[in-house]
Amino acid sequence: MSRFAFKARGPHGVIEGVQDGETPGDVAQALTLKGLVPLAIQPEKAQQETAAKTASAPVSLPEWLQPKVQPTDLMMFSRQIYALFKAGVPILRALSGLQDTAQNPKMKAVLLDLRRSLESGLELSTAMLHHPGVFDAFYVSMIKVGEASGKLEEVFFRLFKHIEFEMFMRQQVKSALRYPSFVILAMAIAVGVINVMVIPAFAGIFKNLKGGVPLPTKILMTTSEFTIQYGWWLGIGAVVVFFLWRHWIKTPDGHLIWDGFLLKAPIVGPIVSKAALSRFTRAFAMSLKSGVPLEKALQGVATAADNAYMTKRIEGMKDRVLRGETLTAAAVWSGIFTPMAMQMLAIGEETGMLDEMLEEIGELYSNEVQYELKTLSQKIEPILVMFMGGLVLVLALGVFLPMWSLGDATFKK
Repeated sequence: MSRFAFKARGPHGVIEGVQDGETPGDVAQALTLKGLVPLAIQPEKAQQETAAKTASAPVSLPEWLQPKVQPTDLMMFSRQIYALFKAGVPILRALSGLQDTAQNPKMKAVLLDLRRSLESGLELSTAMLHHPGVFDAFYVSMIKVGEASGKLEEVFFRLFKHIEFEMFMRQQVKSALRYPSFVILAMAIAVGVINVMVIPAFAGIFKNLKGGVPLPTKILMTTSEFTIQYGWWLGIGAVVVFFLWRHWIKTPDGHLIWDGFLLKAPIVGPIVSKAALSRFTRAFAMSLKSGVPLEKALQGVATAADNAYMTKRIEGMKDRVLRGETLTAAAVWSGIFTPMAMQMLAIGEETGMLDEMLEEIGELYSNEVQYELKTLSQKIEPILVMFMGGLVLVLALGVFLPMWSLGDATFKK
């Protein structure tokens, strides 16, 4: 019988203590029977040595100053551990090797904690729950499925493909929005320079016109005066409104309303909707292929859409399936699928090839999103051109109409 030092989470917080047992797994089982969630278990002597090393170790940077674990790090982790599993490398040795080669200090620390948790008798999915900022609920749920079905190697490969697809979609969106963003920024800077530097230089001359100031010139002069007098307040107000908006969309109600608005917004709405559905159907297919029951799969992948409104509709689908409705009928009620996707879903359910049809639907939506993103600039360009044309027209009329009046007055003299 050995003595093990443990750290566990109980009803009133984290507790530490010592427990007798033959192995760390026996200690973990004993703690679980007591209603505790094991966090770390190690021999008492090793725990004392670890404490001594920690006391003598150099002070590291605070956690908020350390680089975060990026999606690229998680994607490479999934790909590498899949390759190591396929080569027959044990999980502890695989984690040790990945820890040595990790470039991100934060990821290195996470891998070290995973390895220590496994050595103390915890399952990999339980160890990942200690790092919600790195492994989201969907990732952990898929690892649980892999552990239960014995297909952990396959699950890691599917997670790698899933993260790769997510990153590709984000890069496509950034690429499509780059040109319009630069144009809007240039227009904003141009308007600011004209209001602050150009219009005030002519304002004194224009006010002395005998025939009165033309309407376009009045608009420019009023806008310029307002910008000069209240420009700082406008900037401060814009910053305050931005942070209030950021805080609001993080609340449950605000997040739900904003995500629902994005789905119905012109131009970007179809892209957001199809991208969310592509993520959901791919994740749903991956869960079903891994052996997850239909109801649990719907529950587990509801958040994969990355849209609060769609997540709520998917959870409603799960409730209807639990009441005995078919998945196709629940999907019709949700109102989030296109008619083509509904037909494919019905065929998949009738033929027992639901997972394959869901993959096809995900691929269909993915291709449509890629096409929409490629044509996004073409849809935005006419709007930008019209706005720039209107701005140039107002500026031209506001500046040249008074000049023509001055020229006429000089010619008559």
